[in-house]
Amino acid sequence: MMKGPFSSFLSPDPAGFTLVELMSAMTISVVVMSAVFSAYFAQQKSYRVQVQMAELQQNLRAAMYFLERDIRSAGCDPTGRAGAGIVKARASLLRFSADFDGDGTIQSREEVTYSLYDSGGDGDTDIGRAVGDGNRQPLALNIDSLDFRYIDEDGRILDDDGAGDVTKNLSRIRSIQITIVARASAADPEYLNTTAYYNLIDSVKPILPAPNDGFRRRSLATEILCRNLSL
Repeated sequence: MMKGPFSSFLSPDPAGFTLVELMSAMTISVVVMSAVFSAYFAQQKSYRVQVQMAELQQNLRAAMYFLERDIRSAGCDPTGRAGAGIVKARASLLRFSADFDGDGTIQSREEVTYSLYDSGGDGDTDIGRAVGDGNRQPLALNIDSLDFRYIDEDGRILDDDGAGDVTKNLSRIRSIQITIVARASAADPEYLNTTAYYNLIDSVKPILPAPNDGFRRRSLATEILCRNLSL
């Protein structure tokens, strides 16, 4: 039989692929690519979470570093005439003085205040640091809780005076416990935070109840011995 010029397209070719084979190959390719993309997106999500956690830790550690550094100097009074010490002590606000230049008086620049406030007006609270009567400057952003607890020389927690201050007990303060709760800058729609956060002394009443939202959080706590207050 003579073969025409188009006979190769009309007759079966043993070296080609059948429709079933092509469909099988396409199905396998789709499965493999789906697995590759799933692994890629999982790695991307894990990376974002790790970045958020690293930012949280850095935020917390930086804030605690400055708090510890300043509070350790509270009450510094080389001449014994300046009257340096704790000026105001509240659960989320601390104001203290120190005679840094040793001239026997407390200047405005020698009083430091730490408190929570909304630095950007965005509804998120931040740790602010103010010198004297100057404006607060943001020290750490996205802080949900800044908790101070004041301890006397016998290790007892000083209760407030009913108005939020421990004004009657300022001279008895010897150390200060600090607990900070920071949150991520963005929420994760696939995450639900049901954790309650506590300070170092109270495991019953949280300083931040379970928020039940999509923000990841971390807490950091320490106790600072104010060595100058016992002099």
